Amino acid sequence: MKNMKVGILGSGDVGKSFAHAFGALGHEVTIGSRSPEKLAEFVSGEGDRVRSGTFEGAARAGDLIVLATYGVATHEAISIAGKRHFDHKVVIDATNPLDFSAGAPRLSVGHTDSLGEQIQRALPDARVVKAFNTVGNGLFFKPQLPGGPPDMFIGGNDADAKKLVSQVCDAFGWGVIDLGGIEAARHLEPMCMVWVLHGVLSGSWVHAFKMLHK
Repeated sequence: MKNMKVGILGSGDVGKSFAHAFGALGHEVTIGSRSPEKLAEFVSGEGDRVRSGTFEGAARAGDLIVLATYGVATHEAISIAGKRHFDHKVVIDATNPLDFSAGAPRLSVGHTDSLGEQIQRALPDARVVKAFNTVGNGLFFKPQLPGGPPDMFIGGNDADAKKLVSQVCDAFGWGVIDLGGIEAARHLEPMCMVWVLHGVLSGSWVHAFKMLHK
């Protein structure tokens, strides 16, 4: 995988984990925030390959764009960034439509639709791939777990986009399970809830999924 310019929308722990990982692999990263100045300390510790910017700046700068925003705020973030800046680019959708309004998290969309599909419809000229939504950000990069590397489940409509995202997953230390089109997000987003519920009950957040084959 050749070096890329990566734009990341979202400056929370998920966005920072992506920025660190891509930067460590030698890619040029712009991490976008509503308040880029708040990222000064983070960026200063990541070397010269990671810089901060606005949502629009990150989307414009990236050849590959990562959506690492709070799920229910993703559409607004895309609008702020400018939809034209996503055209013809590969977009990794790592979001989950988690609704905390009733206390415990629940999905705000499901069964017949998904946030991943909504994003693809909102960005018809982008190549959206659902990935990195079924595990906590602390395990994104080079996960060291008993039993070998875990698997990242992905879905998207564009074969070449999934090939690139698979290369990203491999570089991050993950196996890849391709589940087909972007409608696979209807199943991948509930997998996030499986990951969360196990964490709540076990009191541990260092776990990931793996597909076993015979």
